[in-house]
Amino acid sequence: MISFSSKLIEDAMNEIAKLPGIGRKSAFRIVLHLLKQEPSFTHNLTSALSRLRNEICYCSRCFNISDEEICSICASTQRDRSVICVVENFKDVLIIENTGQFKGLYHVLGGLIAPIENITPDKLKIQELIQRVENENITEIIFALSASIEGDTTAFYITKQLKHLKNLKITSLARGLPIGSELEYADEITLGRSIQARVAYGS
Repeated sequence: MISFSSKLIEDAMNEIAKLPGIGRKSAFRIVLHLLKQEPSFTHNLTSALSRLRNEICYCSRCFNISDEEICSICASTQRDRSVICVVENFKDVLIIENTGQFKGLYHVLGGLIAPIENITPDKLKIQELIQRVENENITEIIFALSASIEGDTTAFYITKQLKHLKNLKITSLARGLPIGSELEYADEITLGRSIQARVAYGS
């Protein structure tokens, strides 16, 4: 056990150790590293974290993380505004964007339907998605959800809610993605090919 001569060091280490993947020894090394830097380094770091926590918001259209009310993707005139890629969370947006294969818009659900965990459709951004599809000139939605029971349940539920839209094309990523895996663990090449080779949902 580390013995401290400074309560300030101990407090800082305890807070850093709360971060995922960082133990007490790693937290202690980070604290010592910060102490060796110029005061401006620590100030810039804490200022950036404070701004992140206080100023970050969610896009009012797609619910992706954003610096503005409308995110840069939704605001872009270079995107295909007739196609919406439906994802679980904002990490999935970043992953798909890194493939460079998708040029449409996104809709972040904020989770997947999971009754056991008390995550019901009303707790997700499903109704907002339905309203977007009904009110905007959307010709296709792509389900880019995890290949899991929860992902399939969510896609099935949304499909039922949209069945009255006869001209809407509903597709999902090609199953080049392993069953039971989460999107964030897929490599970019496999994910990119899955987007390009997407299939009609339910096929």
